[in-house]
Amino acid sequence: MRNILVDSNIILDIFLNDQNWHEWSESILSQYSLTHKLSINPIIYTEISIGFERIEEVEKALDTCGFKILQMPKEALFLAGKAYISYKKRKGTKNATMPDFFIGAHAAVSEMELITRDVSRYQTYFPSVDLITPPLS
Repeated sequence: MRNILVDSNIILDIFLNDQNWHEWSESILSQYSLTHKLSINPIIYTEISIGFERIEEVEKALDTCGFKILQMPKEALFLAGKAYISYKKRKGTKNATMPDFFIGAHAAVSEMELITRDVSRYQTYFPSVDLITPPLS
């Protein structure tokens, strides 16, 4: 089974029972769990851990959902930095975007698909990544 990277927004939809996205996110994870290993990386882990008081709680939640934690290759870390520089040269102003660059670079370097609701930045800076996203409304 191939790994598929799951962005934090999809996991948070489920953990927080998001009224707009819970159903789609749960359905897409259920579908892809049949053919892929649902995976996250340390950046995604960090983003979702904010909602938990104790590490044991986040570990239990991730384990219950069957997520595999993958380490990020150095090549992905390097690519994230280069993509971020490109973003800044294009007059990108948000500093909080860095996690998306780590996630996109990891998917690109590891040739993984990415389940996400954030399309624009990933398409722009990591066009080789196949994105699984909600249908456009």
